[in-house]
Amino acid sequence: MKKVLAIMISLIVLTGSVLVVSYIKADASQKSIANKLIRFHVIANSDSTEDQALKLKVRDNVLKYISPKLKNSKSIDESREIIKENNDVINKIAEKTVEENGYTYTVKSKLSHENFPVKTYGNITLPQGNYEAYRIIIGNGQGHNWWCVMFPPLCFTDITKGDVEVKKTDDMMKKTLSEEEYELVNDDIDKNKVVFKFKIAEKIKEVYEGK
Repeated sequence: MKKVLAIMISLIVLTGSVLVVSYIKADASQKSIANKLIRFHVIANSDSTEDQALKLKVRDNVLKYISPKLKNSKSIDESREIIKENNDVINKIAEKTVEENGYTYTVKSKLSHENFPVKTYGNITLPQGNYEAYRIIIGNGQGHNWWCVMFPPLCFTDITKGDVEVKKTDDMMKKTLSEEEYELVNDDIDKNKVVFKFKIAEKIKEVYEGK
């Protein structure tokens, strides 16, 4: 009986140690990746068909304006300054788009740090965690959001156009992230494996943080 109890205690301690190490490693990787990226999110008023369609129109008009300005940015600091300098103009573009489509929703745009779940954009999957993000919130902001990565400028790569565009995305991420970080977020080889890995890490963090 004592031997069984000792084995059980050992297994519990071992499992706890694995969880702690996994949490620390996942948290460190996420923070390192997050420090090199700026995300872009457009959040709809609601999940109604009309509000979701409006969200995409706001997205299109904002990206049409800001993409040429961010396209040749060489650093996250440069992109951050471009976003800040153009925030008022971007907000007005979004407001005008809302008004022209017959709505009276308010629009808020801001650069802030927010917590996000595991998300996939094209062949890139980002782990759950806190990221710097430029967010445009339409109305109540209760609907699903559209998102991409502003730095490096992945928002301006059409991920629906096949191998050429995927290669551009890969090249940008390789220049921004370390080799280990790039391999961690790239799901070209096995998307399900990458997403599953991040989902497990997310659950471990929740257990460790007592959520």
